[in-house]
Amino acid sequence: MAGLLACSLALGPVGCQGTGMSAPPGVLVVSQEQQASWLRNFNPLNTTGGARWPSSAGIYEPLMIYNSVAGEWTPWLATDYAWAEAADGLTVTVREGVRWSDGEAFTARDVAFTFNLVLKNPTLDTMGLSDFLVSVAVEEEDPRVVRFVFSRPFVPGLPRLAHLPIVPEHVWSGVDDPVTFTNPEPVGTGPFTEIRLFTPQVWELGRNPHYWQPGVPAVEALRFPALPTNDQANLALINGELDWAGNFVPAIDRIFVSRDPDNRGYWFPVVGGTVLLVPNATHPALQDPTLRRALSLAIDRPMVVKIAMYDYSRPSDGTGLSDGFREWKDPAALADGDWVDFDPARAGALLEEAGWRMGPDGLRLGPDGEPLTLELNTVAGWSDWVRAAQVIVRNLQDVGIDAKLKSYDFSAWFERLTRGEFDLSLAWSQESPTPYAFYQGLMSARSVKPIGESAASNWHRYSSPEMDVLLDAFEGAAEPTEQRSLAVKMQRLFAAEAPAIPLFPTPSWGEYNSERFTGWPTAADPYARLSPNHPPETLLVMTRVKPRAPAPSLEPSR
Repeated sequence: MAGLLACSLALGPVGCQGTGMSAPPGVLVVSQEQQASWLRNFNPLNTTGGARWPSSAGIYEPLMIYNSVAGEWTPWLATDYAWAEAADGLTVTVREGVRWSDGEAFTARDVAFTFNLVLKNPTLDTMGLSDFLVSVAVEEEDPRVVRFVFSRPFVPGLPRLAHLPIVPEHVWSGVDDPVTFTNPEPVGTGPFTEIRLFTPQVWELGRNPHYWQPGVPAVEALRFPALPTNDQANLALINGELDWAGNFVPAIDRIFVSRDPDNRGYWFPVVGGTVLLVPNATHPALQDPTLRRALSLAIDRPMVVKIAMYDYSRPSDGTGLSDGFREWKDPAALADGDWVDFDPARAGALLEEAGWRMGPDGLRLGPDGEPLTLELNTVAGWSDWVRAAQVIVRNLQDVGIDAKLKSYDFSAWFERLTRGEFDLSLAWSQESPTPYAFYQGLMSARSVKPIGESAASNWHRYSSPEMDVLLDAFEGAAEPTEQRSLAVKMQRLFAAEAPAIPLFPTPSWGEYNSERFTGWPTAADPYARLSPNHPPETLLVMTRVKPRAPAPSLEPSR
């Protein structure tokens, strides 16, 4: 907490001059990314290339938005969709009257162009479209309709198609390399498209002059100060310099809300993904499920949640699923979830069973007499994850494992994670309306990449033939009852194989200051997640929030 008291050292010139409350009326100040300085990259299709938020949901928009709080789809650039009879294709009706921010008309051709661009450039295919999507074309008989043809029945294709940001054909058809293109002057359909100011320390994104929703957005512009760590972002939040944030804040009622309880609030629903400890399946020792279960039993999850998360979440159950999947959870899998209990004695017994005896110096030794040494990676600037990793490392040491903690800046950590270059790492799970993506991203052979090659999911390189059988069946299951039956089997298989170690459901961090802007989602008005960290759901918030007083027309601030 001492780090939150030194403005001159923590925030530098931008923070100390004021990033939020000194902003002009109508300019909403956001903390979402944690970066020491900004790079001008607004490529919404290359999510691993350092593109600025909100490129994928703010500048550009998807066809539809899944509202994780309401558990339903919201039409956006598309107004309707229909499945082919065998669930091996989809037709989407595109919204009329939408224009790009340069005034050009948005059409179904832009949708078809975007998907075909991704299919032609595998590096951009972070959603795995090529796994099932064969072709995309505008219907000749109705130019408002786009037809998607699948290689097989694939019910989980809907969120992958619905959430891809759509780019303009008249701009991107002239781009030489869409992978390396930084898109410095973006043209989008979203509520905010105009780069009003860009420096390494602060930038502003103004509203789209041609936005398709009448009277939206009410906010004049979004401002993004460079805040490299949780502590620095939290200091700005506590000082009233931020209007909207997605930070982990310790003791939030005391250090943030209490300073202005009439205007300050937060909401952290655990309806999204799960924070996991992922063991690299290419590591010889970690290939043993008995050892992985021993690691799980060694972890004091209640202590992790208390120390690292300030009880904002809860310990994971044996399914690994968050509260957003409560209707999918199997009571039997929950009852048999003792593999996620804290039981050091059982952990020690399983380590012995796996061939790791306790040596005279208190370290677990293998048959060759070498100690079991594991390095745990996490993100240096994420104070909640760092504390969680510290508790876990101590827990593993207590059962004789030579565990070490190594933290990296986000970019370096994420590169090592996606390339599979780690022993143990903290990570998040895939989010989706069904459990399919959660288990597919953790256990499918089709998502396994060689070490050194970047993977969109399954960063620990785990393959389960039995899970692939269940996933294949789910892909063609159009009936909800059949989907739920398969999801139950997935939960039980996950618990049996323990490919990854669930720690706690991820709180959807979201804080607001309503002194200048109102209309934020809350537990009392849960129209969407408050968190800015979950595009494209953030569009639901961007288009609802408004200034307390009408915002005047502003020149770009300097």
